[in-house]
Amino acid sequence: MADWLSPQEWQALALSLRVSFWATLASLPLGILVAHALARWSFPGRQILNGLVHLPLILPPVVTGYLLLVTFGRRGAVGQLLHDWFGIVLAFRWTGAALAAAVMAFPLMVRAIRLAIEAVDPRLEAAAGTLGASRPWVFLTVTLPLILPGIVAGAILAFAKAMGEFGATITFVANIPGQTQTLPTAIYTFLQVPGGEDDAARLVLVAIAVAMTALLLSEWVGRAVARRIAGR
Repeated sequence: MADWLSPQEWQALALSLRVSFWATLASLPLGILVAHALARWSFPGRQILNGLVHLPLILPPVVTGYLLLVTFGRRGAVGQLLHDWFGIVLAFRWTGAALAAAVMAFPLMVRAIRLAIEAVDPRLEAAAGTLGASRPWVFLTVTLPLILPGIVAGAILAFAKAMGEFGATITFVANIPGQTQTLPTAIYTFLQVPGGEDDAARLVLVAIAVAMTALLLSEWVGRAVARRIAGR
């Protein structure tokens, strides 16, 4: 397969895997927290938070990318602070691609984890609380083990979504070969070049293979974790 893809195509695939991995890993703790808040807590602005979480699913990806650019760009409110205080630049960097992928994949992650939390009987958590366990301890010892299949499913779905992210990524970090060119943007680039259809088709097959592997892995890991929790 090393000869089947060109060095540029390998770079795009490797960068997509890197971006998707860090996008999923970095957003997972926040995804669990937000999902738990939406499933179990009652607070002012809960519906606003729910709307903000799912907004990337509704907005055109280009709009999300533009909002990221004006917020985290070098002249953006957050981006300028990150650059001046910590020397961190996100726009037109692979880290910015990871941020864009995380934002676009976040709703799927939260939804999967939230459904898993809502499936847990609250009486189990209440029983642990009556025995003197604090809320964080109840979550770690009772809720978290029960929702592991949902967490795994949410993480892998987010990874697969991040692998396919295009609109927000190309708007926020452009399409720079070797730096920000991911698998979808590489496919787009080949389709803009006469005779590039064969190259694009190869990458399409790679993208399908990666997505199917992620979905099958999600099913297998989820069932394995569920069997382990059930003691089978």
